[in-house]
Amino acid sequence: MGTATARNGSTATAWRNWAGNITATPARVVTPASVGELQEAVRRAAEDGLRVKAVGTGHSFTAAAATDGVLVRPQALAGIRSVDRAAGTVTVAAGTALKDLNRALAAEGLSLTNMGDIMEQTVSGATSTGTHGTGRDSASIAAQIRALELVTADGRLLTCSEKENPEVFAAARVGIGALGIVTAITFAVEPLFFLTAREEPMGFDRVTAEFEEHFAENEHFEFYWFPHTGNCNTKRNNRSQGPASPPGPVSGWVEDELLSNGLFQAVNTLGRAVPATIPSIARVASRALSARTYTDIPYKVFTSPRRVRFVEMEYALPREAVVGALRELRAMVDRSRLRISFPVEVRTAPADDITLSTASGRDTAYIAVHMYRGTPYQAYFTAAERIFTAHGGRPHWGKVHTRDADHLSRIYPRFGEFTALRDRLDPDRVFGNDYLRRVLGS
Repeated sequence: MGTATARNGSTATAWRNWAGNITATPARVVTPASVGELQEAVRRAAEDGLRVKAVGTGHSFTAAAATDGVLVRPQALAGIRSVDRAAGTVTVAAGTALKDLNRALAAEGLSLTNMGDIMEQTVSGATSTGTHGTGRDSASIAAQIRALELVTADGRLLTCSEKENPEVFAAARVGIGALGIVTAITFAVEPLFFLTAREEPMGFDRVTAEFEEHFAENEHFEFYWFPHTGNCNTKRNNRSQGPASPPGPVSGWVEDELLSNGLFQAVNTLGRAVPATIPSIARVASRALSARTYTDIPYKVFTSPRRVRFVEMEYALPREAVVGALRELRAMVDRSRLRISFPVEVRTAPADDITLSTASGRDTAYIAVHMYRGTPYQAYFTAAERIFTAHGGRPHWGKVHTRDADHLSRIYPRFGEFTALRDRLDPDRVFGNDYLRRVLGS
């Protein structure tokens, strides 16, 4: 793909996201080496009548970052700017990959409180779409933001926090790229700690019946249900005194590489070619995982390598609705002709105060459904979405969904607050695209 400096962008070939389900052909691509170059790129695009979108590593499954105008690649804007141990914060440039941030923080004896299970994304891409892990008390990555900078449509640099431009701060932590281009983020961090992970196979009926108990008793609880079976795998992460006791090299390789990536890739390839084999494969695969317990620093417990590519839909439901919705999903799959080779993931988050966070104002549980890349997913996702929306679900901003502004305005009490702010900051829709027109309105 062609790239150029912010000053003299070049014509680019098509951009493609990680899953391969979204492509775009921008008029030019810019790779600013400084915030000043980024500001100039935004001003120039506006003068040329072109729209501007920043793109991270393409881990979203929606067209949130797609543009036919100027595509900004902020990866040169990377690294930790400053660490304030007294305040318990770290300020990091927006193009920094989460994996690099996690490792740099660990070297400083620090850590984020919670994180998702993939750390390939840039910090700005992950937070702008509402990326999250699972937590009883600790929320999404965006909820750990204490301040941020963004370049607005007129090329200004705006600093936002609870005290400075608080109305922008409330919205821009999960801004979907609609309010400006984030250039730096200040996260709350804490001294490095240990987590003990306990992974245990468990039956679907048991884990759903005991869901509230598992949630209440663990700092971080999640589980995966394997469609076409009654089998689940649970994961409970809780703080411990240590010391580190990671999985042994052989058992770790078997679980994390062979079963989760190598063998999983092979069985998905087979399932795509011969869908009738999927239920049998699922029964075998779901029984292959065994119980294990290990202890390590947070990012080594929260995150996992994900090399098998897929397409994903995820909905945030009121936590009290998740078990009922999951049982409906299972019944739907069982009575259908669908063949689902990927497990369904269930996680939680406490309510937060971010305007368009999927957990805004309510305790939340998430159900994520996946299909192997290249496999038709529309029938499955359509049926799942019907169940999720019936329970008041809110779609993840970076994952496949069909909702529009009319629908979203009814399930987000502060939707109008966000769109009014967008009208003020970007009246000419310099940062607009087709996806934002659908989900936020014109």
